[in-house]
Parts: sequence; C-alpha cells; structure tokens
Amino acid sequence: MEQDSRATREFNGSFHQPSAFLMLGIPGLEALHPWISIPFCALYLTALLGNCTILFIIKKTQSLHEPMYYFLCMLALTDLGLALCTLPTTLGLFWFNRRRIGFDECLTQMYFIHILSFIESSVLLAMAFDRFIAISRPLRHPSILTKATVTKIGLAIVLRGMVSLLPIPFLLKRLTYCGKMELSHSFCFHPDIMNLACADIKVNVFYGMIILLSTVGMDFIFIVLSYILIIKTVISLATREECLKALNTCVSHICAVLVFFIPMIGLSMIHRFGKNVPPLVNTLVAYTYLIIPPALNPVIYSIKSSHIREALLRALCRKSGSDW
Repeated sequence: MEQDSRATREFNGSFHQPSAFLMLGIPGLEALHPWISIPFCALYLTALLGNCTILFIIKKTQSLHEPMYYFLCMLALTDLGLALCTLPTTLGLFWFNRRRIGFDECLTQMYFIHILSFIESSVLLAMAFDRFIAISRPLRHPSILTKATVTKIGLAIVLRGMVSLLPIPFLLKRLTYCGKMELSHSFCFHPDIMNLACADIKVNVFYGMIILLSTVGMDFIFIVLSYILIIKTVISLATREECLKALNTCVSHICAVLVFFIPMIGLSMIHRFGKNVPPLVNTLVAYTYLIIPPALNPVIYSIKSSHIREALLRALCRKSGSDW
C-alpha cells in the first residue's frame, strides 16, 4: 500500500515522461487475486512445458525435420517469448501486489509483446503457405521449401516485426503524460499507454493503425486466401478420403489461427473504439489474447498431429524404460 500511495503522489503532477506506471489486475476482483493466480499459473506452466516439449520432440526426431515442423518450432519459440514477457508482471501483481513498473521497463515489455505478436501472425501465414504448397504441389514441396528457404523466411519475419515496431517506443517517449498513470492490464500495451497521454496522439493512432493493417491485417487476408486456394485444390481431388486426409492436415493450423486472431482483433477494436466497454471485458479479452494461445497451441498440435503424438509417446517410453 505504501508503494501505491507513493506512486499516486508521484503521478499527481504533470510530467513530460512519468517515472513509472501502475498496473491493474482484474477490476473488482482485487481481493481474489491470489486465488485467480492459480489458473494463470496453470496456463503459464502449460505454455512453458508444452512449447519446450514441442521443441525437444522436433529436435530429437529426425523424421520431423520438415518445413511444417520447422515453422511449428518458430511458433513454439514465439509462444514461449510471449509467455515469458507477461509472466513476471502478471504473477508479481497477483502474488505480491507489485503494481509499479518503470516507464522504460514498460516500453521495453510493450515492444517485445508487440514484436512477438507480429511474429506469431507472420509464422501462422508461413504455415498456411506451407500447407497450400504441400496440398497443391506435394511432389515439389521439399524442393520449394528447403531448409535454407525456411531459414530466410524466419529471418524476414523477425526483421519485419523489429523494424516496423521500432518507432513505437520513441513515439510514446515524445508524448506528455499527466494525472494518475494507471494501465488497464498487468502488462504494457501500446494503445493503453498512448491513451494515458494528455498530448495530441494522432500520429501514434495513425502509425499504429497503418502498421497493424499492413502486417497483421495483411497476414490474416493472405491466410484466408491460402485456405480458399486449399479448398479449391481439395475439391478437385478424386476421392472423399483424399479430401478428408488433406483437410485433416490443416485442422491444427486453423485452430491456432482462430485462437490467435479472434482475441487480437477484439482487443484492438476495444482499445480504439470501445470506450463504453466494461473494464472487466477489456481485461479478459487481453488475457485471452496473450496467455491462451501460448498454452493452447502445443496442446492442439500434440492432440491433432499424429507424428508429434507418436514421437512424444516414444520419448516417454524410452524414459520409462531407462528408469527401469
């Protein structure tokens, strides 16, 4: 409480750049934060263990050294990064009521959260392209998506995210902030920080919208187009069994796309246009966007991918055999 009162006094004046922000947990349920932390701990543990398991299985299984699983490794690494970005501040708030986060620390966390979100969007697009090539050009698939090509795609994805978002922290640093600096979440999010400014934020709004539409927006459009082409290809297949087999290889990816894009679009709309949306709804959508995909993606791929499931069972059998 002393920490919060000190921060509140500090934020009462007008500042060009505040020394810190105050984070919020779940509005109206502050007294239940220790109990609420239990499902959050379960989700973070699932995300960390699940994605590490996916990486370990693919690394150790030679038969999984294919483009589809290389992209899955990129997705797992991105999900690990997203989980690790929000874990310290979220659990610190729920367990120890640590609401204070330094201004520069907040901008750093925000930058990496947005970079990793953009990378995840791009990886999902690359996975859609991989599925399209595998279904429409199965014989040429290995020659089109070689290991070198996959590596170049990965580097281009990371570079695009880093460069496109580089101006964001500097655009926020130039703003004048005043009043009580309370964030809406237990992590730092660009629209959330931007809306605390008492200066003109038109440049921030315009740049944020342009970057969002030209990256994540275009990724989503191309993913939809990829699946339109996949469906056209599948329809032309000779038998119903072949159609189902081809579509079954896409089920995991479709689930990952829906789990990622639905809450992301919802959160973006709430921050920009949902002035009258209850704070609790805003908070729940934000947590769904950043915590649920990293936890669910390894579960989805472990259940739906027979190759990963079999490799995991073999690893467990070898472990139990060595114990005996």
